Amino acid sequence: MLPMPTLEHNGFVDMFRENPSLAPHFLEILFHLDLPPYATVAVVEASLDQLLPVEFCADLVLELRDGAGALVLSIVLEVQRDIDRRKGYSWPVYVAVVRARKECSAVVLVVAPDAEVAAWAAQKIDLGLGLGTLQPLVLGPASVPEVTDQAEAEKEMELAILSAVAHGNGPNGLAVVQSALGALGRLDHEHAAVYFQIVYNALRDPMRRALEALIMERQTEGKATFPPFAQQLIERGRIEGIREGKLEGIREGKLEGILEAKRDALLRLVARAGIALTADHRERIQSCKDPAILDRWVDNALEAKDASEVLS
Repeated sequence: MLPMPTLEHNGFVDMFRENPSLAPHFLEILFHLDLPPYATVAVVEASLDQLLPVEFCADLVLELRDGAGALVLSIVLEVQRDIDRRKGYSWPVYVAVVRARKECSAVVLVVAPDAEVAAWAAQKIDLGLGLGTLQPLVLGPASVPEVTDQAEAEKEMELAILSAVAHGNGPNGLAVVQSALGALGRLDHEHAAVYFQIVYNALRDPMRRALEALIMERQTEGKATFPPFAQQLIERGRIEGIREGKLEGIREGKLEGILEAKRDALLRLVARAGIALTADHRERIQSCKDPAILDRWVDNALEAKDASEVLS
């Protein structure tokens, strides 16, 4: 049985399906390839479905045609999240069938944000006795740059998303992720939410916490540099994390750690809502030792208009 596609897999496939010009664009700017002159790029995955058995079904196939309509290049796109030795046999099939039936050049372009998977996918595939090879082109950490400039991220939004997934856990991860998420404002809510979730899912726990802290800080300061839905998802995730034991204090099993995490979330939510707290209010919050009461106050803070409604 074939594995079920994931949100990340489908999200990346749709990225290229909805903007076919991305594939040749990346071949030119990231791999520095001289492509034949072309006027149009079209998605033709249905054609490949007719050419190959179902077990040899690529994720996407794009065709480049010149001004006269002649086919000049086919790009077979594959999104690869894990190492799969069978791809060493199926990828050459894609190229061979497309070349034979379409009578044009063909390449395999692999989207592999994970460094280990990308390194595996980038290996030349020996077609037999060393007499011929296939070289997959891989969009991974080695080929995708770190996009930290906001203007560049907005100009090359899809590249910024790939960069955030590939480099989001690295030394400059927070800057890369911040640039990518800041560029999502130009998209409709549905697409932006999918890309945000793809980036967020790719982050390991320390970077997720750093991103959450940054967003909460910006909310408190009134500097909303992230799309509203991202702030809401982070906020909801933070609250759920407190309840499900994902924060450090809870992992350590210490009651005071649990209480401190809940108090911290409550104070941040109150500050974001612009609700003023007196010294007595703060003392009441800091002295509360009942996790259930703090949970209720956190829920109240999501819709409260003043401190009395929060602490009711």
